[in-house]
This record gives sequence, structure tokens and C-alpha cells, in this order.
Amino acid sequence: MSDEEVESKDSVMQEEKEIVKEVESGPKPEEVTEPPAKKGDSDGLYAKLFGKSWEMWIGCIILSVLSVCLFLIMSPWGSSGGLLSWGQNMFDIVGVGLSNSAPNGVTALLDNRYGMLSITMLIGAMGAALMAKEFAIRVPPKGEMAKGLFGGVLMGIGAIIGMGCTIGQFYSGWAALSGGALVFVLGLFIGVFIAVKYLLWEMENHPGLSSGKSSTLLAAKTKGGSLQPLAGIIVLAIGAALMFLYDGATEQVLIGFVLIGLMIGFVLQRSRFCIVRTLRETFLTGDSEPTQALIGGIIVGLIGFTIIKYRGLGAPMSMVAGNFWVPAIIGGVIFGLGMTIAGGCTVGSTWRAGEGHVKLWLALVGLVITLPLAAEYIKPAFLDMLPASMQQQIFLPDTFGYGGSVCLILLILLLWNVFVKWNEKTGRLTAI
Repeated sequence: MSDEEVESKDSVMQEEKEIVKEVESGPKPEEVTEPPAKKGDSDGLYAKLFGKSWEMWIGCIILSVLSVCLFLIMSPWGSSGGLLSWGQNMFDIVGVGLSNSAPNGVTALLDNRYGMLSITMLIGAMGAALMAKEFAIRVPPKGEMAKGLFGGVLMGIGAIIGMGCTIGQFYSGWAALSGGALVFVLGLFIGVFIAVKYLLWEMENHPGLSSGKSSTLLAAKTKGGSLQPLAGIIVLAIGAALMFLYDGATEQVLIGFVLIGLMIGFVLQRSRFCIVRTLRETFLTGDSEPTQALIGGIIVGLIGFTIIKYRGLGAPMSMVAGNFWVPAIIGGVIFGLGMTIAGGCTVGSTWRAGEGHVKLWLALVGLVITLPLAAEYIKPAFLDMLPASMQQQIFLPDTFGYGGSVCLILLILLLWNVFVKWNEKTGRLTAI
């Protein structure tokens, strides 16, 4: 989901028109209109990069390539683990013990590669938004802010139970040939379907729950000059400078995660990458383009991850969680509910927070607080209730071989594409 507003029936053909604020995180930033420039002119390059949002499929492919690079460095792209690190460090500072969440002690944020990856993703997204003159503090009605916080709490619980989020247990998980990742996505679909039905019901029966005063602060002028691009350059430079916190001879992994995280955040914002939109539109408008973009990105990651694992260049069990099958589906349902209500998943909340969406700031607050608490208190009790047969670590090549596993994932992606195209044409499962 580009997490623009839910489209109304009269504007289905117009991308991202709003009908219900509760489905989305906030209004789409106005695109920058740059004057025509001569071919090869620097203004022309700036307009191409920042004049309008990139196609989502471009972002998906670049993000998959960057995830493959992270895997070659150490491990693939993930999101909830970084926010978990933020929360663990926060609770550690105030003296709250986390014996289950961090049995070996809390790793300092500067030494946690995923914690730093999440920080630089946020910085990269903010820098990109400023460069495109799309940054603004967007304060939604109180009901929307409550949804952001509540959605973040649900996502935190779902990510811990399901042992990952839409990145680690979907975008990277499918490419990593994880059996649990396939089940997790089934749970996501169920959660998204329920959440969409609820939001549409709320819009029709209790529209006042999410209506009210909203405001936008510090937005760039639509005409004339703006200091936002200069501020964006400074923000991106600060993000890149974080690599100097590390020893170049011994801490290359952390340096790599810092720099690639910055690039990921930049690409996320420019392409408006959104898994919530991808799953939600199936049940809302039937738009198949986000799904096709995501499928393209997963295929690129699948090729890269398979080569890395098959050739022994990376750990075969990387991004393969012991969540098959009950933790994956229950965690997926809870996470799907939360991300649809909040208007962004863990990574979507991160880059939208970088754009200035207060609702998504609150989603991050909910995530950062809930992730370590759920790992400390909910996960142990939940797993203790399940037999080992319901929480296995399934690596598909162990059963089907690498060739069979890749064919299985490709077949599922093909069937998914056929399904969304059919639904787009017939409207059988769409709400509007």
C-alpha cells in the first residue's frame, strides 16, 4: 500500500483518493513540479528523482538487490528485529529486566546491526522526503492517532508470536525459502480482510470515531523556493556520517548495515513501498499493480537468496524461523489486523514516520514498547502451550530440494498474480 487514503467508489480510477482516514496514515504529499529541463541538465536529474514518486516495482527491485547485499554482508533485510532492539535498550536504560526477551543481555544499540538499520532507514526516508519537498508534520484527528498506537501494539504482539513481520516473514522470508513464511502470509491475508471489513463498517456506522480536526505543519511551499532540499542533504549526510562511529577494519558489517539502511529508507520513501496497500487493495478496490510490483521484487530476492544459500555464501537457515505452523498463522492474523488499522507495517510505519506522519510515529511507539514486552511475557507462555510439531523450523529445500522449492514459490506467485488479475477484472472480492 502506498498508504494513501482509501479510494472512494467515484474515484477508483484515480490513484490513492481518500474516503476513510482510518485506513491510511495521512494524505499523500504533494508532488514537486519541476520546470522542464534540457536533457542532461542537473535540474532534469533532480526532477526525475524527486519530482514525483517512483513506480513501486522499481522500488521493489532495488530493495531486493539491497537485501541481497545485506545477506552477502551478514543477513537479509528485516525490520521488527531493529525496533525490538530499540525497545530493549529503552527498557534497559530505565532498569526493566528482560530475561526472556534478551537472555544474554541487551545488545547496545550501536552494536546491533538491525537496530542501526532501522535508525538509518528512518533517516534515509526523512532525507528523501525533504529532498522531494514532501516532509510535513501531519497531525490527524485523535481517533486516527489512537489507531496508530493500537495498531502498533497489535503489530508488536503479532511480530513476536509469528517471529517476524512483513519483511522478515514475507518479503525476505519467501525469498529465503521458509515454510513458516508461507503460512505467515496466509495469516496476514486473514487479518487484513477482517481489518478492512471493520474499517468500512466503522466508516458507515460510526464515522465520528476517526473524524475531527487535523493539521499540517512545516510543509514546503508549493510555489517558490524551499529550504527542505538543503535540509534533506544535511539529514542524509548525518546518516552517512554514522559509519564513522565504527572501526573500518573490524566493524565492516555494521558499517554496511548503516549505509545500506540509509539507501533502503531513501528507496522506500521515493517508491512509496507498502505491503499493507498490496494486501489491502485485493479486498478494497481490486487494484493488482501493487501485488505485481511486490511479486517482481520477491522473485529478484528469491534468485539472489537461492544462489547465496546454494553456494554456501550465507547461512542456509537465515530468515527461516521456527514458526511452522501455528505461531506463523496466529502471528500473521494479529499483525495483519494491526498494520491495516495503523496504516503501515513495521517498515511502512518507519518511512512514513520519516515523512512526518504523527499517526505512524505513534505506531512506532506502540511497536517499540510492545515488542520487548511481548517477547518477555507473551511469547514464552504461548509457545509453552504448543507441541513441538506446531512450531517447527521448516526450510523448504530440506523437503523439496532447491529446484523444487524455487518452483514451488514461483508457482504460488504465479497463482497469486492470476488471482489478483481475476479479482481486478470481476470485482468478486472487492468492497468498492
